[in-house]
Amino acid sequence: MKLNEIKRLLNLEDLIEDIQGRDVSGVYVSDLLSDVMANARPGDLWITLQTHVNIVAVASLKNLSAIIITNNRKPDDETIKKAREERIAIFRTPLSTFEIAGRLYRILKGD
Repeated sequence: MKLNEIKRLLNLEDLIEDIQGRDVSGVYVSDLLSDVMANARPGDLWITLQTHVNIVAVASLKNLSAIIITNNRKPDDETIKKAREERIAIFRTPLSTFEIAGRLYRILKGD
């Protein structure tokens, strides 16, 4: 499924414009960076509540399709700037990690 379709279906706030055409092959949910580095797969959409600049480095390293930040948290300007430079899409949602993961599961599994 395309990232722009997921954005539309989940009503996500786009923090990095014009990086929405990527394919999403799966979802990984974790707030522990080392866990994401060890277990996320290229093309995964990463759900986290982390907002610091290191999330961009991990997403770039693992070639993730995008990051969704939950609980309406907002990354600082440095994180946004780095994401633009690295062409990493970041979205924000007021939903909890649990709720957004459940909705994504239903979308991707067709339930």
